[in-house]
Formats: sequence, C-alpha cells, structure tokens
Amino acid sequence: MNVHQHRVRYHEADAQGFLFNARYLELADVAMTEFFRKLGWPYGELVAAGADPSVVSATLSFRKPARFDDLLNISAHCTRVGVSSFGLEVEVTRGADAIATVQLVYVNVDAASATSRPLPDRVSAALRAVAA
Repeated sequence: MNVHQHRVRYHEADAQGFLFNARYLELADVAMTEFFRKLGWPYGELVAAGADPSVVSATLSFRKPARFDDLLNISAHCTRVGVSSFGLEVEVTRGADAIATVQLVYVNVDAASATSRPLPDRVSAALRAVAA
C-alpha cells in the first residue's frame, strides 16, 4: 500500500473550516500518481508506455471532517484490473481516524481518438501483482 501525507492548506478549507469536498478528488488524483510512482511507473513513463488512465467513476464516502492544518495520510491500493480498466481505492486518514474513502475506476484511453484501449502488458502486470 502506498501512503503519502498532505497537510490541509488554508485555501482548501470551506466556510465551515472543513477540507472542501471537491478537494478529495484532487487528493485521490495525487494518490494515483504516487501509487504508480511506487510501482516503478512515474507518470511520464506511464503515458510514454501507452497508459493514459482517465477516471470514469468516482464514489466518495465521508466519515469525519478534515480541517485546516490537519496532517492527512493518503493511501491507495488497486482493487481490480481488467483489460483496459482498473480500480483504485484511496483512503484518507488522520492518525487513527478514518476521514474518507474514494473508490475510483479508470479506463486507459487513446487521447487522440478519445476511445479506450487495452492497458500495456507491463502496466497490467504491475497492477495485477499488487491488486487486492
């Protein structure tokens, strides 16, 4: 499981002082990038290899609010690997507190034609090796 930290910045908080809900998708996007980096696929190399994952589904579940200056742990793990798609689950925690979970489905796309295409074999193998 890949874990990185994020400190909630002032501009990320809403009028109630909570981390604004849309920011969780930004955190999930960073988690995906860091997840692939840990797999040995920095994002530039991932795209160069023929993988350009696009989010087609995102489900967010909130448990507790995060606030300005909270230090959050963000972890990502692969839940499923298909021919052209894969799933990631991103968990956001603060110490022992579960803050939010983001379930994501990505499809590998050909940006020029805006159509799905199979994941490159090496990328698919790396995902399968760590899938839950």
